[in-house]
Amino acid sequence: MRIVPHLPSRALQEAHEARVRVRVDAWPVLQSTAAATLAWLIATTVIGNAQPFFAPIAAVVALNVARGGRGSNAVRLLTGTGVGIVVAEIALWIGSVDTWTLAIATFTAMSIAVLIDGTRIVIAQAAGSAILTVAVGSPDAGFARLMDALVGAGVALVFSQILFPAEPIRLLRRAESAVLTELGEGLDYTARALIHYDDEYVTEALDNMREANERLAELGSTRRGTGHVARRSPLWWGRVAVIVRAGEDAGQLDLLGSSCFTLARMALAADRDDRPGLGPPVRDLAVTVAMLARAPGDRDVRRRAAHRAVSIVRMCDLSGTASTATVRTVVRMAATDVLLYTGVDVEAADDVERSAPGVLHVDDDADKRHFGRGPR
Repeated sequence: MRIVPHLPSRALQEAHEARVRVRVDAWPVLQSTAAATLAWLIATTVIGNAQPFFAPIAAVVALNVARGGRGSNAVRLLTGTGVGIVVAEIALWIGSVDTWTLAIATFTAMSIAVLIDGTRIVIAQAAGSAILTVAVGSPDAGFARLMDALVGAGVALVFSQILFPAEPIRLLRRAESAVLTELGEGLDYTARALIHYDDEYVTEALDNMREANERLAELGSTRRGTGHVARRSPLWWGRVAVIVRAGEDAGQLDLLGSSCFTLARMALAADRDDRPGLGPPVRDLAVTVAMLARAPGDRDVRRRAAHRAVSIVRMCDLSGTASTATVRTVVRMAATDVLLYTGVDVEAADDVERSAPGVLHVDDDADKRHFGRGPR
């Protein structure tokens, strides 16, 4: 009988994460490979550059960012390259090929890049282009690099904006789901800590809340990126309003994240005797948030989550000790933030105690409005 060695759980987790990375990144890697090959062919056959090494490199570098930011990355790469080459050519025209010329050209190119954009890729490309142009000492080298950059960035723009544009709503939903997953797990651990008096659950709850903050930062970047995609990719011009609205709705998760973090801190600091009674509403809130995490854009899921949030608000009376009343107030606040995220009108969310559950109106399914036409 073959004996299979036991792998530590950490090793299994790392192996699983590696498989996930390969599966997720396989398609972007194939796109970058195709873009690099096409850039090489264009530079050699159309431009006539015998050694167009920078054209495929530029294509890969431009596409080597998260979907939603590839078009901007291509423009920034081209900007940095142009700045570096122009500065280096002027430096060579004034001086000669020596250490001081290289230092002055590099410093000037990087400074201009900081003034123009300030992103790392612009600064790095400006410095690299200036250094290469001065080091080679030939005007032709700078021009050839600029042409390569134009080809590589152009191919990257075609791939990112026309052939394989990012799907803005899908990017948003993925980022929203990551935030909601961490918040739901954090609330679940908070509820367990309240019910079972287990400090290990306290640590897990706070760890998840901190992780949720990181996911919220990523969501902010995704929101900005999807707005750029909607305005710059021709395939999404007809749905800019829907995409912008979806980004604004996703911004409600900032409020929910703050409420959940405050809830975890206050609930875990509540009086020991009051904790068991606080567990059920926190657990219900955790279930509601986890349900949203599985399908954040589905209208039916949002409607069910909205009704659960109303029930949570109504079950959190403010009677009892000051500690209990304070925590339940924060629970109600978090449940109200869930309502706002699901698309319930602000006035209806503020008046949930007096309104009947059946009158809640949740916004149309943005995913269906977005994907009803156009590429998937």
